[in-house]
Amino acid sequence: MTALRAEWTKFRTSPGTIGLLLVLVATTVAVSAAAAAAITCRGDCEIDPARVSLTGVRLGQAVVAILAVLMIGTEYGTGMIRTTLTAVPRRWTVLLAKSAVLVAVVAVAATVAVLGSLLVGRELLPAGQTFSWTAAPVLRAMIGSVVYLVLVALLGLGVATAVRNAAAAIGLVLGLLYLFPILALSVSDPTWIRRLEKVGPMTAGLGVQATKGLEDLAIGPWRGIGVLGAWALAALVVGGVLLRRRDA
Repeated sequence: MTALRAEWTKFRTSPGTIGLLLVLVATTVAVSAAAAAAITCRGDCEIDPARVSLTGVRLGQAVVAILAVLMIGTEYGTGMIRTTLTAVPRRWTVLLAKSAVLVAVVAVAATVAVLGSLLVGRELLPAGQTFSWTAAPVLRAMIGSVVYLVLVALLGLGVATAVRNAAAAIGLVLGLLYLFPILALSVSDPTWIRRLEKVGPMTAGLGVQATKGLEDLAIGPWRGIGVLGAWALAALVVGGVLLRRRDA
């Protein structure tokens, strides 16, 4: 409990953290609004209205990754990590406390961002391209998008804990997220494209936003979230082991 209070205090008093949460919401909603407004076709179009309305998550995840990395990367940069580990010698406890605070704040901000994106998207999409809030696929896309952003945050925290350098960690996390889609675009073999889409944390995880054409996905919506979860868990485990073994 002491570790949780300490991490919460550090988070809310650190310069820029609240600002990044506001940027997450604003960026996600703005990009989603632009994507929805760009749809001009009416009637029976080959688009997924809910997924279009959640386009901003693709950019919002970058803000989440930066926020997560700075949560521990700043302490390594300033040397405050020594004070943290002196006050709480159990290093796994420190990492778990940081994870809990990060999950809580990102979940709240992500929920606001996702709801805002769907609300704005529904208003801006052309007639005949709306969606029902209560439809099961839309609810899954909404909840799944929040879970997606939370897992991206945990991935960023794990990588930053392992790397111990904020700039390098941000580059590595963004590389992991955006590299697989780029690779998929650069190959022509459909089999390899599907393989890359199945293992990439972003390509697999964002499948949870699909409400139409599920049979065309390389991997099922919740299984895709599971792939991202596996990446996040692996990063946290590696980061935790290195945190425990290395000197501060």
